[in-house]
Amino acid sequence: MNKLTEKDNSLEELIAEHQPRLKAFIRKRVSNKEDAEDILQDVFYQLIKTIESTFNPIEQVTAWLYRVARNTIINKSKKMQEEELPTLAYDKDDNILSDFSEVLFSDAAPTPETEYMRSLVWQELETALVELPPEQREAFELMELEGLSAKEVSSTTGIPVNTLLSRKHYAIIHLRKRLKGLYSDLLNY
Repeated sequence: MNKLTEKDNSLEELIAEHQPRLKAFIRKRVSNKEDAEDILQDVFYQLIKTIESTFNPIEQVTAWLYRVARNTIINKSKKMQEEELPTLAYDKDDNILSDFSEVLFSDAAPTPETEYMRSLVWQELETALVELPPEQREAFELMELEGLSAKEVSSTTGIPVNTLLSRKHYAIIHLRKRLKGLYSDLLNY
């Protein structure tokens, strides 16, 4: 089958013909069954969208489907990696940065004690940030303090997302070590 036209095949026949082999292709490359189903649906959705929105028929439908499947798998893998990397930066038993975030950014009415703790934490955080290499500090500040996503920072700076996430990861490791003493002092206060 070289060209897909409305006359040659109905969409249902095309999907029925390619679904089993395409599903097996995706399952070999994706560990999660649900993700494989999502990718398969995305591929067929893109097929329908392409057929409906273009005037030119798709040449080599089978090759096109596998190329779209491969690209979708790669994109989903990158997205999952981007979402998972920051969470790996935190140990489950080590809540220093999240606890400090609660102190620094709490909406609760400030008491003299919380104001004092905030000032201590900000001073230590600023000192620890100065100790970082400039690129790690910038990545941490933009993503954690200013709340920008890695993609937003990447598009404005031109630095690849994985590089930014790696820099932020190393910054978090340094800050966790550096702020551990203050954290212990505040817990014992």
